[in-house]
Amino acid sequence: MAAGQRLFVKVTRESLPQVKDKYPFLYLERGRLEIDDSSIKWIDSENNVVPLPVATLNALLLGPGTSITHDAVKTATAANCSVCWVGEDSLLFYAAGFLPTADTRNLKRQIELSADPEKSVAVARRMFARRFPDADLKDKSLQEMMGMEGHRVRSLYQAKAEQYQVGWKGRKFVPGKFETSDLTNQVLTACNAALYGILCSAVHSMGYSPHVGFIHSGSPLPFVYDLADLYKEYLCIDLAFLLTRDMAGRYNKHKVSDAFRERVVDMDLLAKLGDDINEMLGVARARGRRK
Repeated sequence: MAAGQRLFVKVTRESLPQVKDKYPFLYLERGRLEIDDSSIKWIDSENNVVPLPVATLNALLLGPGTSITHDAVKTATAANCSVCWVGEDSLLFYAAGFLPTADTRNLKRQIELSADPEKSVAVARRMFARRFPDADLKDKSLQEMMGMEGHRVRSLYQAKAEQYQVGWKGRKFVPGKFETSDLTNQVLTACNAALYGILCSAVHSMGYSPHVGFIHSGSPLPFVYDLADLYKEYLCIDLAFLLTRDMAGRYNKHKVSDAFRERVVDMDLLAKLGDDINEMLGVARARGRRK
């Protein structure tokens, strides 16, 4: 796979983050994490050894082919660096280790906003405003805004079907029966899952909970689903109809994953996400640029 299609670059001494504040996360694959003189070292598949500054990291994302020693886990957690297990490029999210001493400021603010009905709707309103920049949402209830969004998405599906000249009978997804969907729905399902994986990893690494949402409810990852709707039009919906036209009736998972990665890199999602979360939650940005 070309380097330009990867979300994360290979970790070397030169590519380690050089920042004063904590870096959100570091993705690793095909190597081993061990302890060396009470610090963590990364040994990659070519036996290159890179000391990792875990005190400057919020999370380690462990991709395919990684292993980690018990002492390395202890050292990471002692430095308030959580550990997550993910798929390649974090396109799937499997599990996360939670820290007993983690900074909970972001989580507390998220819970406080979600628990207050007025503040929760205000967050939801900011999220919907991204999709309805010209609409007056000031007095709209959550249910009204969700109705507007449902109509917008249905219209978007139809517009994309017409744009790419693809047949469309509606969004259909049956858990565990991926193959029974038509091609467009298969691509949508795959891209949605990949987007959820990236967002879940990033949300964990920034100290928020994927389980505390503002629009979605009754689902495992409501905050992830809330955020995903900010990016789905370009990353998932438009791409699904484009690939349906180009794949000529046969699902190709490699083509889907490569195209999805390329779009994530193109929009610089990982850089946008932190600012977007701050804006949606009304948190002051770095250097006081926004309240």
